[in-house]
Amino acid sequence: MKEFKHVIADPMGMHARPAGMLVKAVASYASTVTITAPTGKADAKRLMALMRLAAKQGMELTVTVEGPDEDKAAAEIQAFLAANL
Repeated sequence: MKEFKHVIADPMGMHARPAGMLVKAVASYASTVTITAPTGKADAKRLMALMRLAAKQGMELTVTVEGPDEDKAAAEIQAFLAANL
C-alpha cells in the first residue's frame, strides 16, 4: 500500500474538469485508488464520488493506492495532482 498527501492549490478546488481527467488517468490502473478528504472518502475511479468530496483550495487530500501496480500508479497520480490541482 502506498499513501501520500496533497493540498489542493487550484483556486477553484477539485471541479469537474480535473476530476474527470483524474478518473480517466486512474481507470488505467489495476490498483484501487482511494482519496480521503475532511469531507469524506471516494473511489478515484468514480467521478460523482470525487465531486461529492467538494474539495476546496487549501484542503488536504490523502491518496491511498493498493494493488499490483501501486508504485507506478502512486507516482503518476502524485504528478497529476501536482500539475492539475
